[in-house]
Amino acid sequence: MRPFVSSPLSRRQWLKSSGVVAGGALAAQSLAPAVLPALEAPNGAPAVVNGQTTLEGFLALEREIEAMRRAEGPLRLASNENPYGMAPSARQAIMDMWKEHAWYNAAAVPTLRSVYAKHVGVPEDHVLVTAGSGDVLSIVALAYAMHGGEVLTPWPTYEGLPRYAESMGATVHKVPLNGDLAHDLAAMDRRHVNSVDLVFVCNPNNPTGTLTDGAKLRDFVTTASKKSVVLVDEAYHDFVTAPEYTSMIDLVTKGENVIISRTASKIHGLAGLRTGFAIARPDIIARLQPCVTSFPGVFGARAAVASIQDTAYQTMCRDRNAEGRAIMAEAIKKMGRRMTTSHTNFVFFDTGMPVEQVQAAMKTKGFLIGRAFPPYTTWARISIGTPDEMRRVAAALPEIVRA
Repeated sequence: MRPFVSSPLSRRQWLKSSGVVAGGALAAQSLAPAVLPALEAPNGAPAVVNGQTTLEGFLALEREIEAMRRAEGPLRLASNENPYGMAPSARQAIMDMWKEHAWYNAAAVPTLRSVYAKHVGVPEDHVLVTAGSGDVLSIVALAYAMHGGEVLTPWPTYEGLPRYAESMGATVHKVPLNGDLAHDLAAMDRRHVNSVDLVFVCNPNNPTGTLTDGAKLRDFVTTASKKSVVLVDEAYHDFVTAPEYTSMIDLVTKGENVIISRTASKIHGLAGLRTGFAIARPDIIARLQPCVTSFPGVFGARAAVASIQDTAYQTMCRDRNAEGRAIMAEAIKKMGRRMTTSHTNFVFFDTGMPVEQVQAAMKTKGFLIGRAFPPYTTWARISIGTPDEMRRVAAALPEIVRA
């Protein structure tokens, strides 16, 4: 066999002769800025200082986003997305990823785990980073409800876990909401028998936007966790401004049989980068780990690390969301329609007509809104966009929905 002899060509010469250097360099130079251009305020002020989005940077992002959303066609107000997308700091973090390699077990995910654990005040071994919070719900259903398990849930609520559990043959006990369209904890407690393996609650609730009384929910979760694992979905946690609201994470640190689900898809605007979190005791995390079916991406992990630490961006998004929510609440009140008190980035109100009709009429005016959520088939869910976008929605609604 002829021994291997190194080529007299240098690596760079070989790359040049093959066209990789020229083509690759051109591709990198043309692709990266086109995908994620650096954001800068018109006066040249930086968008990010010391990891924090500046007011000038946020206002520049707002102008960019509103123009982009108008150009895309009907305004997306159906999926409860943060209209501003990712923070300028997160955008820069992704740009910096061009310098790294996306190997298996890349450092980005362990770094995110450490940063997030510190952010929510738990040890690192209490956190599982996942490919979106939807993955958390599926993993928990796999771990606790497959092969004939039983799940107790309010209804309607976020459907990811109940539907996934049903697809695996689990029995799902659905307890109707109370008159305020919030969780009926007394009814859920009556339905909670020893055969129930998993209890699911979403607070604030989707699609109703309602917040369950903190003290009552804490008592319910504490009691329920003595018989079953309890999963509390806190996807909309970051939008709540009510002073009486508290997370249930402290029940995890107390050692209760509780799992908290959180996401980077909502206030952090990383829905397309699929990054979520399960927070639970280490033994529960160990039970969930074998059920993981996919890995979080390194781009999403790097962006989430930056966004979690960018508290200025979160505050500005929360304030803008509250402003848009107030605009919608006032418009719905003027129409004389019943609505819930929303603590999220969407509103839920009774249109008095089939939601499908409202959807179709709103689409003709340039807005995509949420579908029906039985049994509330006349209630519309509209996601909160920028304040200017919500003023446009508020002006259009009275032409469709009558008092």
